[in-house]
Amino acid sequence: MQVSQVQLVEKNLARVMEADRLLTVKAAYEYLINADTLRYNKSVLQQCNLNDYIVPNLTYDEEKSETARQELLGSISAAQGMVLREEKIVDRGEIVTDDIYNKLLSYEKESLKRSDTTSQQRLIWLGQFLFVGIFMGALFIFLELFRRDYFANRRSLLLLISLVSLFPILTSLMMEYNLLSVYILPIALLPITIRVFMDSRTAFMAHMVSILMCSIVLRYPYEFLLLQTVAGLTAIHSLRELSQRSQLFRTAFCITLLYCLTYFSYELITENDLSKLNAAMYVNFLINGVLLLFTYPFLFVVEKMFGFTSNVTLVELSNINHPLLRQLSEVAPGTFQHTMQVANLAAEAANKIGAKSQLVRTGALYHDIGKMGNPVFFTENQNGVNPHKNLTYEQSAQVVINHVTYGMKLAEKHNLPKVIRDFITTHHGAGKTKYFYISYMNEHPGEPIDESIFTYPGPNPWTREQAILMMADSVEAASHSLKEYTEESINGLVDKIIDSQMADGFFRECPITFKDIATIKALFKEKLKAVYHTRISYPELKK
Repeated sequence: MQVSQVQLVEKNLARVMEADRLLTVKAAYEYLINADTLRYNKSVLQQCNLNDYIVPNLTYDEEKSETARQELLGSISAAQGMVLREEKIVDRGEIVTDDIYNKLLSYEKESLKRSDTTSQQRLIWLGQFLFVGIFMGALFIFLELFRRDYFANRRSLLLLISLVSLFPILTSLMMEYNLLSVYILPIALLPITIRVFMDSRTAFMAHMVSILMCSIVLRYPYEFLLLQTVAGLTAIHSLRELSQRSQLFRTAFCITLLYCLTYFSYELITENDLSKLNAAMYVNFLINGVLLLFTYPFLFVVEKMFGFTSNVTLVELSNINHPLLRQLSEVAPGTFQHTMQVANLAAEAANKIGAKSQLVRTGALYHDIGKMGNPVFFTENQNGVNPHKNLTYEQSAQVVINHVTYGMKLAEKHNLPKVIRDFITTHHGAGKTKYFYISYMNEHPGEPIDESIFTYPGPNPWTREQAILMMADSVEAASHSLKEYTEESINGLVDKIIDSQMADGFFRECPITFKDIATIKALFKEKLKAVYHTRISYPELKK
C-alpha cells in the first residue's frame, strides 16, 4: 500500500509530513555518498564506515496507527448517494437497478443508525429524569421532616420549586446551544432569596439540589459542584438578615472572592503550573458577582408576585415618617409613645429567644393604629376627661374592640403586608375587655350575659412574634397603673399578666415554649425596672 503522508509525534505534538521526505538507512547512506554538495571526497567517506553512525530516529507506533485507522474507517459512511425529502426512490412494478438497490440499502443502514441514536438519546433523557426525580424527592422529604408548614403555604412551595428548577433549566439551555459559560450564572441568588424569605437550612438544601441537577449536563461536574457549594455557603452565612442594600454588595464581593480563591486552589492542585491558569474563568466570576447585585430588584419582584415580606420592606415600614405613623403621632400621641415602648420591649424579647426582631418591631408600631378612630377613649390619650362615663359597659367595650377592626381597615387602605396586619388582629387574640366585662358582671350578678359583646374578634397568636407582642403590649400598658415601682410590684405585675394569658390559652396555637416565656418574663422585669428606676433626690444647698 502506497502511503503519501505520515504523522510524526514529538514531545506530545503531532505534525504531518510527506512520506517521500523520509529516508531509510540505506537511502540515507546513498544520499550521503552520492550528494554533489559534499566537500569531502567519496573515498574518504567510504573509509569512515558510515553504517555505524546512521541509525533510525523514527519508531513505528503500531497501537496509535491502528487507532487512527479505525477512526478513519468509522468516519466513512456506510451509506452512499443522496435522497432528498419526499423523493421517490422506486415505484411499484419498476425494475430495481444497481443504483436503486444501493440507494435502498444505504437508506436502510442510515435509518437503523439514526434509530439507534434516538434510542440512546431517550435513555439519556430517562436517566436525567430519574436523577432529577431523586433529588427533588430528597428535597420534599426534607420539607416533610423539618419544614412541614411550607406545604400549607402554597406560595412558599411554588417559590421553592420555581427557584430550584430555574438554574438547571438555564444551565441545560446554555450547554445545548453553547452559550457563554455557566459560571456567569448567579446561582448564589437562589440561596440568598430562600434565606431572606424562608430559612437558612431550606436555602442550603434547595441550593444543593439545584446545583446537583445542573451538574448532570456539564462536562466537568465536580469542579462546578465544588465552586457552587462554596458560593452557596458564603451567601447563606454572610446574609443572615437582609435589612440594608449595602449587605448585598458585601455578599456579592465575598462570593466573587471565594469563587476566585477556590478555583485558584483547585487549579494549583490539578495543573501544578501557574502558566496554565485559565484567566477567562476569573472574568466569568467577576461577571457573576456583578449579576448578583441584581438580587435586590429580584427580591422586590418576588415579594410582589408571591406575597412575601422581606426585612428591607419591614425596615422601610418602621420608619416613623411613614404616613400612618406620622398620623398616629399627631392624632394619638399617647398611643404613639405606647407603641414605641412596646416595639422596643418586643424587639428585645425577640432577640433574646431567637425570633424575628425586625418583624415584631414593625408589627408593634402598627398594632394600635385603629385607636386613631376614637383616640380619647383610650387612657393614654386622655387629659383628665374620661368619655366612658357617658356610655354603658357594653358600648364602651364595643368602642375599645372597634380599634382592631378599624385598624384592619386602615392597614388595608395603606397596603400594609399581611404579616403586619396579622399583628393587629392577634395582639388581643380572642380575649375580653376585662375591665368592662368584670364591671358589668359585678353590676348584674346572676344575669345571663352575651360574652361576644365583650370579646375581641381574634384570632389568637399563631407565631412566636405575635405572642411576644401580646405579652409586651399588655405588660407595658399595665405598668402605668402601678401605684409604686418596686422590684416586687414589677415582678408581680409581669408574672400575673403573662400567667393569666397562658391560663386563658392564648398561646396554645403558637410554637412558643415555656423556656421562651420564662426568658421573656425575665427580660420584661429587667427592662421595666430600668425604665421605672428610683431617681436620687439631690440635696439642697444650705445657706
